Amino acid sequence: MADSRPTSAFHSDNIGGADTERLVGALDGQAASEGVRRLREWAHLGVAARRGERAVDIGAGTGSETLVLAAAVTPGGDAIGVEPNPGLRSVAQQRAAEAGSPARFVDGDALALPMGDADVDVVWCERVFQHLTEPEKAAAEIARVLRPGGRVALLDTDWATTILHPGEADVVAELTGGALSAAANPYAGRKLAGQLAAAGLEIDDLGSQALIQSTRKVNWPLIRMLGVAAVRREQITEQQRDRLYADLTAAAEQDALHMSVTMFGVIAHRPA
Repeated sequence: MADSRPTSAFHSDNIGGADTERLVGALDGQAASEGVRRLREWAHLGVAARRGERAVDIGAGTGSETLVLAAAVTPGGDAIGVEPNPGLRSVAQQRAAEAGSPARFVDGDALALPMGDADVDVVWCERVFQHLTEPEKAAAEIARVLRPGGRVALLDTDWATTILHPGEADVVAELTGGALSAAANPYAGRKLAGQLAAAGLEIDDLGSQALIQSTRKVNWPLIRMLGVAAVRREQITEQQRDRLYADLTAAAEQDALHMSVTMFGVIAHRPA
């Protein structure tokens, strides 16, 4: 039976033109996170893209990491961002042009990459698998396009690692559980190594980074979205929701708020 779990807002089938500005803002906000920046630095060191190589960024979004790959492989190399959303692809192309980067962006899907067999030296794929109902097929596509000796950096979130404090334990559990039900593949982070290994790749390194939000500012758009959903499902009452909101507000005023989720990374290569 097909997976009936709804895919996230970032899945190409769920994105309309009016959503592009919101998604760009979300991606830019994530890129500014110290946790994301540290994990990306680790992953770029791991795949070690070099001049003259061909690199592919699957689910390129705004193109930030495609530009990093382009700087590493040029002159003489090629960096391609594969992005199914035309709005995000347009933003990526504009930013590349403004930066004077040779990075290119093409339409494509993680399950059917527009590259030939053994055609790529480096693959970058960040926070894509959590949006897929068939991530194993994407892992197989990565293995297909990699040349012998080619490397991949696969990064993704595991939403079961979400932590929110303070608040009543049962109420917090209902809200954080909502993040699990919202993603197509919410446990993506813990499965990455196994999926690459099953596709025939050899694992070289593992990494992780907790993405910790400000202790002084509640992420109200996300918290309210989860709170409304929990009340709608009758998992918590409006009074419980409002008490949680008050607890979070008070904690932020005292620099005592904690909200985090963990991303995991895998570096692997195709055997020669």
